[in-house]
Order: sequence, then C-alpha cells, then structure tokens
Amino acid sequence: MSDPRPIGVFDSGVGGLTVLSEIRDRLPYEHTVYFGDTARVPYGVRDLAEVRWFAFEIIRYLVDMDVKLVVIACNTATAAALKATQRTFDVPIIGVIEPGARAAVLETRNRRVGVLATQGTVRSGAYRRAVASLDAGIEVYEQACPEFVPLIERGIVGGPELEGVTRGYLLPLKQRGTDAVILGCTHYPLISATINRVLGPEVRLISSAGQTALEVARVLSRRGFLRRPKRPEDKGRSTYICSADPEEFAILGSRFLGEEIRADSPAAAL
Repeated sequence: MSDPRPIGVFDSGVGGLTVLSEIRDRLPYEHTVYFGDTARVPYGVRDLAEVRWFAFEIIRYLVDMDVKLVVIACNTATAAALKATQRTFDVPIIGVIEPGARAAVLETRNRRVGVLATQGTVRSGAYRRAVASLDAGIEVYEQACPEFVPLIERGIVGGPELEGVTRGYLLPLKQRGTDAVILGCTHYPLISATINRVLGPEVRLISSAGQTALEVARVLSRRGFLRRPKRPEDKGRSTYICSADPEEFAILGSRFLGEEIRADSPAAAL
C-alpha cells in the first residue's frame, strides 16, 4: 500500500527547515509541505497560550491540505501545543522535544545536561520534564537565548556578533560542567558551528532534528502511510508556504537548504 499524501511541517520561520531536511534525507520519496509563520516570528518571546492558538490555526490549515502527519518543528510550539493538538486532531502529530531529550539522556556521561532554548520553551519546563521522565537523576540546566532567532532570521549565522552573543549564553552551562547540550530550538542547528566552537570538543551537541525524522519514519511505517512510488527516481516534492515575505523566505531558505526554493503565501497555495 502506498500513501501519496504529504507530510506537514511547520515552524515560526526558517528554523524548522533543519527538521525538514532530515525528513527528506531519511524519507526521500515523501512529499512535504512546510509552513513558516514568518508574520509572527519569533514565537519564543510570546505567551504560550498565544503560541498554542497559532499552532491550532496552522495545523487546521495543513489538515485542510490533506497531510497524513504533522511535525511541530518548533520547540516553543511543541511545549505549548503538542498534547492539546494531539487530543484534538485525528492526524498524527509529532513534536521535537522528546526526541532531543531522549538523545541527551543517552549521551551524557556526568548526568548534567544543558538546554539552549527560547524564553517560551524555558518557561514551559518541557525539556526538564522530558528528561526527568527518562532519568530523574539527571540535572538539567536551561538557558534562554532570546537573541539567537532574530539573528538567524536576519541571515547572521556566523561572525563576531554571533560569537559574542553565544559566549554570553554558554558561560553558565560551561560553569555547571554540562557534557551534553540540547539545541532546544530548530533554528539553532544553523549556528551549531559557532556553538560547538565555544563549548569545546568535550561537550556533545544534540539536535533533535535527526531524532524527529526517525520518529516520523517509525510512525508512517507502523500506520502503513509510507509513499511507495512505482519508479525509484520518483522522489518526493516539497512545497513551501509562509505567512509573510515569501521572497525573503525563499532567499533565506535556499541558503539553509543548499538549493533554490520558491515560497507562496497561504492564499496563493490554496
């Protein structure tokens, strides 16, 4: 059996493209629809109830596009809305927090885990709860990084300005001796080279994107939802939609994905 319906992926901006890229690498025959809520980025400084409303709005839109699964490729939206949306919609919905927490529990040696995240994700305590549910003895230190997403959305993914901001955020985690640090926002893998350099080689940096892609593959396989084309060259197609500035999104998204993309507004995509 083959299910040709697309996978829906959404984030507040371009950061979720890191998750989309992992999904496409692992499931090259799947069609995907990516929604970047660029009109309301960043989510991390907003009230969680407001983010929950945004998530419901976007998932309804994706469900109307007949997606077979939704990935909330945003840590803040996962913390705010995962359980509520799973209870509401019939389509399977996967978040990015539990896969990252699971990987950190496996990787830490001294049982001290750091989390770099938006203010909203830190306020929610979602990573602390997720790690504790797997190993209550692990200490979790969370660090809000409010300047990261605006810098990344402006295309600043390296250089002295980013390095200065990064050193300020990472100092508390280094002082606490964390040996595994979760990138608790899907934007952050785009600046992982700088974060790695500041943390040093002894610290394991964990992105939940790859683990989330594995979970997507498992869920689709278990439900018989995988797309199985008749010809091996019939790879999946990706559609990109954003709530504001499609041209700017396409420029930035093309840079991050390493290929030229085109983005539509929600009205144009209908």
